[in-house]
Amino acid sequence: MSGVPLLVAAVALIDSEGRVLMQRRREGKEHGGLWEFPGGKLEPGETPEQATVREIAEELALELDPSMLQAVSFASGVSPSGRMIVLLLYLCREWHGTPECCDAEVVGWFEPKALRALLMPPLDIPLTAALLAML
Repeated sequence: MSGVPLLVAAVALIDSEGRVLMQRRREGKEHGGLWEFPGGKLEPGETPEQATVREIAEELALELDPSMLQAVSFASGVSPSGRMIVLLLYLCREWHGTPECCDAEVVGWFEPKALRALLMPPLDIPLTAALLAML
């Protein structure tokens, strides 16, 4: 473990039926085949909210209003490559557009209680518990 932690921002998109959008990482990537909250790394000078808006536009072709992001929790740990990661999770119930799978293998909408059964990267597991406690 070395250097400055990698900051990652993700979002739990909740639709009008109360379902949560998750995406499955492409095979061949770190944590390939596992389900995760969409999001990604902060770029230099970005706030977590700005990174979330940018990443969701890139990954799902959706437009988010940063004022609609509600902080859920964070988790930290070490990646398989040995880098310290801090993952911040937001919740969002409003957006513009229809989700498109631009980066992941597949996206899906899940009932909150079904989230615990998904195979996820280690940091998404405590964030799922925090999200379920909020819902």
